[in-house]
Amino acid sequence: MLLLHGFMGSSADWLTVTAALEAHFRCIVVDLPGHGASTGLPSGAYTIEGAARALLDLLDDLGAERPVIAGYSMGGRLALYLALRHSDRLSGLFLESVSPGLKDAEERAARRAADGESATRLEGGDFETFLRDWYRQPLFAPLTRDDELLRRTLEARRKNDPGELAKSLRGMGTGSQPSLWEELPDLRVPALAVTGELDEKFVGISRRMKRACPRIRTAIVPSVGHNVRVEAPAAYLHLLRTFLDGHQFKRAPYNPHHD
Repeated sequence: MLLLHGFMGSSADWLTVTAALEAHFRCIVVDLPGHGASTGLPSGAYTIEGAARALLDLLDDLGAERPVIAGYSMGGRLALYLALRHSDRLSGLFLESVSPGLKDAEERAARRAADGESATRLEGGDFETFLRDWYRQPLFAPLTRDDELLRRTLEARRKNDPGELAKSLRGMGTGSQPSLWEELPDLRVPALAVTGELDEKFVGISRRMKRACPRIRTAIVPSVGHNVRVEAPAAYLHLLRTFLDGHQFKRAPYNPHHD
């Protein structure tokens, strides 16, 4: 499995998931461009195309053939891009709170401008205020109701370099991503789009994705918001295991010493 984190996340976000799966799956986690240790890269690396190429090269280097990809938010957009543009390189998609992008060019332009403003704030030096404001968005309201969960989330996000996050936001934000809506009917691998019940925007998006493509199924997790994996880890893992078992992906014992 290849596991792709969201904006301001890192490979460390997947520790609970990899611990649950590593007995049967080879789990590959990465820091996406501008996150964690993936910093100081060429400018082209901070785009969805550049990130996709780097991932394909990594899979080649590791000899990892046709993994199932799980992705959250930005990482899920990248996973969907890979599935539609390089369908022969993966075998399934597990998408958490994912959008195929914005159809309308004017909407994309407006979002690019908004992302640019956020990137400028990140470069302005007050990362702490940016983080607080980011998680005040309605999207994250369910997460912020749990003080301890919010504390752990902010602690993890502070480990990133804000200047690098700004590069990611400009290059891989929703406004810079090509719309994938028209390509959805051509999806060739099974996919499950998971959303939290309280995240009404993405519940609606996932249902539209299902109507556009018969290979996409949806699952709505009660009483949680945008980050299902963090807010309801047991429910997330149950859905992931059910998806993997239902499509009979390989679940043989995995011995990392055979790499």
